[in-house]
Amino acid sequence: MKAVTFHGKRDVRVDTVDDPRIEQPTDAIVRITSSGICGSDLHLYEVMGPYIDEGDILGHEPMGIVEEVGAEVTHIKAGDRVVMPFNISCGHCWMCDEGLQSQCETTQVRDQGMGAALFGFTKLYGQVPGGQAEFLRVPQAQYGPIKVPEGPPDDRFVYLSDVLPTAWQSVEYANIPKGGSVAVLGLGPIGEMACRIAQHHGAEQVIGIDLVADRLERARGHGVLAIDLTADGDIAEIVRGATDGRGPDAVIDAVGMEAHGAPIGKLAHQLTGLLPDVVGRKLMETAGIDRLSALHLAIELVRRGGTISLIGVYGGMADPMPLLTMFDKQINLRMGQANVKRWIDDIMPLLSGDDDPLGVDSFATHRVPLAEAPHAYETFQKKEDGAFKFLLQP
Repeated sequence: MKAVTFHGKRDVRVDTVDDPRIEQPTDAIVRITSSGICGSDLHLYEVMGPYIDEGDILGHEPMGIVEEVGAEVTHIKAGDRVVMPFNISCGHCWMCDEGLQSQCETTQVRDQGMGAALFGFTKLYGQVPGGQAEFLRVPQAQYGPIKVPEGPPDDRFVYLSDVLPTAWQSVEYANIPKGGSVAVLGLGPIGEMACRIAQHHGAEQVIGIDLVADRLERARGHGVLAIDLTADGDIAEIVRGATDGRGPDAVIDAVGMEAHGAPIGKLAHQLTGLLPDVVGRKLMETAGIDRLSALHLAIELVRRGGTISLIGVYGGMADPMPLLTMFDKQINLRMGQANVKRWIDDIMPLLSGDDDPLGVDSFATHRVPLAEAPHAYETFQKKEDGAFKFLLQP
């Protein structure tokens, strides 16, 4: 089959690789019809090379048609249309029973001290072959795959893999009071969807902060107070001025390690990516730092006693944090990988009608064949050609 594979920093290729096969009675094989490129894939493209091997298959936002199932898989069958959550969970361990599927005790990557395995990621998360491919082996298929109806195009459901539950969790964790306010840092796919979900949840004021003009305009188009990080002056003063001088009730950091304006962290990321893998891994595990501009801005913006919901990915082990300010402001902080299956029953009704309240049908800006993945990665990374969300279609 054809698959998108890692070959080094800013080097992904479409290779011919072995077809996947059933290896466990809880496996399924799915023929992929759409697979998103995520901002987290850009972390692999730019930063996480020490944890990934040449030839590893990328992608964690897939959907498709079931081709074959193992003997213990009964809730789906060949011919069913399914979406795969990006985290792989069993559905029966203590963590899954608690709604913490991203911490699944069956698939935890214990040799790395990490949570549940993920599709298409690094050694830290199990190095499971991903879904930017023609076919995908799905472990824990007795629980994971989400069956969706025939009829609507893939765009209606593919975001159940990551974007929708990740953004939904970020809003749930933000604890925005009814009629309250929230600022969302970063208006990429997760931040933009978080704005829409916050509005759906009843937030009276949603403020979005970014520096990409077309993303700001997209947010303004559905009532977000969108602020240009580079052109609109003192961001903190603008936000406080719009929130009775206190700051918003909640801030969602949907940027993470991609934050601009942090040259030391950027240099550390670049240098780590150039080191031999064994050295780079050790450095990241003991002294790694992130570009913390977004998180520090969140701490500055949120009102006293408010909540920061951190959904952007960070990877540093030695990040300096302003604990004096955080303690003094009595900030609540929640974070973590999305527990995808926990939120599906809440989200699915919003995808079932004709009104499309979250705007998923028009969310993607680019739909391209799998063969064009290398160009798609480059375009997405450089934010060229109005790139907002890519769907690869094998």
